[in-house]
Amino acid sequence: MSTNIHDGEPGEPPHDCTACTRLSAFRAANAQAHPGWFNGPVPSFGSSDAAMLIVGLAPGLQGANKTGRPFTGDYAGDLLYRTLEKFGFSVGRYGGHADDGLRLRNCMITNAVRCVPPQNKPTTQEARICRRFLCARIAALPRLTTILALGRIAHDSTLSALGHRKSAFKFAHGAAHKLDKRLTLFDSYHCSRYNTNTRRLTPKMFEEVFASISRHLR
Repeated sequence: MSTNIHDGEPGEPPHDCTACTRLSAFRAANAQAHPGWFNGPVPSFGSSDAAMLIVGLAPGLQGANKTGRPFTGDYAGDLLYRTLEKFGFSVGRYGGHADDGLRLRNCMITNAVRCVPPQNKPTTQEARICRRFLCARIAALPRLTTILALGRIAHDSTLSALGHRKSAFKFAHGAAHKLDKRLTLFDSYHCSRYNTNTRRLTPKMFEEVFASISRHLR
């Protein structure tokens, strides 16, 4: 079951991380405007013995940056956690806040970039700088066999973290890439409000990816 993941643990940046100047300055400005928000690098959430790791892009300003838990407090989280519940990867009810009692089962959620970026767009350099935390997070999951990348940036960051060439495994929604004897990388369009509003990603499409993952994990 889920354990509370704290900053400074393997794979987790400290709350006062200043590795990316632009992101730390944006966090500081948000801390002044909203002192009650989390306003820090958002720790991973889930089970430390997970077989599946979900990699998103970055915290949302009024979602994870506010609540301190990945995909919590915004539309993307509504869809993600509803789908996790449907496929048995969670216990309890998602309430949109970090103390709702929700627990993940055999699953962990993290982000390629841990701090909220302006306009929800991290730079290539910020993704590269933050990649060491993704590398460490993957290495700290001894039972990991499956990674789900939500979007192209998460896909590319995961491949780079694992030492693979991006050209060898091209992003495609619904694709499953056998990276080595142990790890398989699944791709999905990001479950953002924009993607669902434009019908680029429908709940059915998202569920089909999880159905494939569930069959893979049996």
